[in-house]
Amino acid sequence: MRIGTAVALSVDRRAATVTVLIWVLVLALVVFTLGTGPQGSWPAAVISHLRGVEGDAAAGFVLERLRGPRVIVAVGVGVALGLAGALFQTVTRNPLGSPDVIGLGAGAGAGVALATLWWPGQVPAMMGAVLGAGAAALLVHQATGRGFSSPARVIVTGIAVSAMAHAITQYVVAVGLRDSAHQLAAYLVGSLGTRTFQDAGLIGASLLVLAPLVLLLSHRLTLMDLGDDLADSLGVGAVRVRTAAIILAVLLAAVAVAVAGPIAFVALTAPHIARRLTRRPGANLAASATLGALIVVSADLLVQQLSVLDGLPVGIVTAGLGGVYLGYLLIHEWRKASA
Repeated sequence: MRIGTAVALSVDRRAATVTVLIWVLVLALVVFTLGTGPQGSWPAAVISHLRGVEGDAAAGFVLERLRGPRVIVAVGVGVALGLAGALFQTVTRNPLGSPDVIGLGAGAGAGVALATLWWPGQVPAMMGAVLGAGAAALLVHQATGRGFSSPARVIVTGIAVSAMAHAITQYVVAVGLRDSAHQLAAYLVGSLGTRTFQDAGLIGASLLVLAPLVLLLSHRLTLMDLGDDLADSLGVGAVRVRTAAIILAVLLAAVAVAVAGPIAFVALTAPHIARRLTRRPGANLAASATLGALIVVSADLLVQQLSVLDGLPVGIVTAGLGGVYLGYLLIHEWRKASA
């Protein structure tokens, strides 16, 4: 499918069907999130409130204060992390490549912590996250000696950069921000609690700008699966496309961290599951984005409705789910190698 002369999309019927079904599931979970619990508000009341019908103050409270901003942020953060993970795994040709693994999430968190320590109330969290994630990506790129072309070096260097970023963050929490350490520690795990429409507006506006740019790269990213030399011979410009994709991934990950903290494993697992469901190699951008939203919304629903998880940051749930999925992948690969 072509959109003008700049965008060419490869539309696979199975991938499109999977993506639509996942979006339907995401919408169902959003409705369920708004409607369940002692302060839930079912769709009819929500629609009446949106139409300006007076008399349902509870629906207004749920929609505007309690759960509306939170669920919008959950969808936006999931989409951003899903796209970031798909971009990284495509351009690095590394199935374990993600903002989590190469230290972008930790770097963004360290950037927010340092900005809070050095310039409290002066530097927005968004700027601190972008600077931190950008610094982490630059360190990994330079330290490998081969950019992002060597998956093994990227992973090892990413672990080192992530460890350094965590050390910086712990320093800030332990020494610089004793009084607000609890709040910052919860943020750095990844939390959707107390999110506002300002956060929802930030992630929504960022996706409106960044998602079309990702769309512009989609056709070139597909051709890069053929290898840099063949892609260059087809006029793709592999180095330029890789650089642009990494910059977009850094920005997407940084925005997600700025509004919700570094929610773990979403960027890693969403593209994996997308490839399995669509049975297509490559980026699977649309399916990865929708699966990212599904994972974050599901985790947030569990945190809100299961008493055993009540009050936990959503990042702890995604880390647990991601760990289980990674364990399944390792066992699956081990059995395949042993067969």
